[in-house]
Amino acid sequence: RGMEYKAKVVAGLLTATCVFSIIALILSAVNVKDVFLPPGTKYGLVFDAGSTHTALYVYQWPADKENGTGIVSQVESCTVNGSGISSYADNPAEAGASLKPCLDKAMTIIPAEQQRETPTYLGATAGMRLLREQNSTKAEQVFAEVTKAIREYPVDFRGAQILTGNEEGSFGWITVNYLLETLIKFSFAGKWEHPQNTEVLGALDLGGASTQITFQPGVTIEDKNTSVLFRLYGTNYSLYTHSYLCYGQTQALKRLMAALHQDSLYAQQISHPCYPKGYQENITIAELYDSPCVPAPSVLSPAQVLTVTGTGSPAACRTAILKLFNFTCGANRTCGFDGVYQPPVRGQFFAFAGFYYTFSFLNLTSQQSLSHVNATVWDFCNKNWSELVETFPEDKEHLQTYCVGGLYIMTLLVDGYKFDEHTWSNIHFSQKAGNTDIGWTLGFMLNLTNMIPTEALEHVKGQQPSLWAGAISFIVLAIVSGLVTILLQCFWKSK
Repeated sequence: RGMEYKAKVVAGLLTATCVFSIIALILSAVNVKDVFLPPGTKYGLVFDAGSTHTALYVYQWPADKENGTGIVSQVESCTVNGSGISSYADNPAEAGASLKPCLDKAMTIIPAEQQRETPTYLGATAGMRLLREQNSTKAEQVFAEVTKAIREYPVDFRGAQILTGNEEGSFGWITVNYLLETLIKFSFAGKWEHPQNTEVLGALDLGGASTQITFQPGVTIEDKNTSVLFRLYGTNYSLYTHSYLCYGQTQALKRLMAALHQDSLYAQQISHPCYPKGYQENITIAELYDSPCVPAPSVLSPAQVLTVTGTGSPAACRTAILKLFNFTCGANRTCGFDGVYQPPVRGQFFAFAGFYYTFSFLNLTSQQSLSHVNATVWDFCNKNWSELVETFPEDKEHLQTYCVGGLYIMTLLVDGYKFDEHTWSNIHFSQKAGNTDIGWTLGFMLNLTNMIPTEALEHVKGQQPSLWAGAISFIVLAIVSGLVTILLQCFWKSK
């Protein structure tokens, strides 16, 4: 009798264990959804140390990234007071100190627990390229001081470097195309995809000391020095890019002034056809000939003061600007200027930085025709100084430079890069795309986020709380009945 009774109890308990286990299993499997835990946010900082000023950009992106390139947005930009870091050649400690207010601002934006893992870079462009040419020791001292200043902050500083002209051009190209979603696009299906049938855009950048042109040509690039290959979001791009040193707006206008000085046989008076009639300024020989772009004649004394008088003649101004370029090309090759190979411009272009600032002042950023632009610039150049000061009282500081700036840009784009009436309409003058500044810094960051290891999405199973609680209860019951069965089996001594 006892044996039978024990067998029945054990069988019953085993049945209960199995039933509870099956119910728990069903509850665990029913209505389970795939849940993606949102990734954290990462931050990056890039200093753009240009020839005339420095700016700090703060970027952020989700910790999981797409095909090895992050989805990055600009959180903040901060302009550093004072001029470019290359201007501190004789006082390098000041270059470091100048960066601190912007770093302080960035530290208020990035959460404290993430600052130590925030990659931080300083990229310097043509101003430092020129200083390195002029005096490499001074350039190194400036870099040592900015490095020291940034290292005082709890960030992952990855170094200060001088970008090559090709890097500056091609990172600007990446920025433009990234922001205009020609490289990657968020589809209606909620996925990041390579956009079909979209053409990439070219990039035109005008700084204080250099200017860059970058685009995807329709032909094979003949000169490998002007060719760059990128792989972004799983797609390969072959680009033409070139940077012309000393053709940035500040340096070009300096070269123009020096040429006018030499034409007047080094007289103390310079008649400047690009400055408005009635405008006058004084400049010392030292200020005029202070750059490798403007070699100084040894005979002149640096302290000598030159009086520059505007004569307001756009035709004479254009003639003088044309002399800054050498338009002869070698046999059987197409070129931009100064003998540099360039295939014909192709596609749409974004023109930013100096191109945008000057044309925005002249109200020429809304796709006007080349003839309209030409007429507007000439009209502005014909206005005399008193008339300009009356019309634009708040722009007095740079007012004399807009005529020469406008004519210089037109010469550079039309005679230099060979845009014509037809292709001119493909140029879009723009400072931002969305809420993000256009320049090389974002492309630089995107390229470097390839080094930031991918954090895969955490893939977890999600369940309704009530079902989860039920499954847990039945698992507990199954374990209890299983244990009771074992105990009975072991300790129930049958008589």
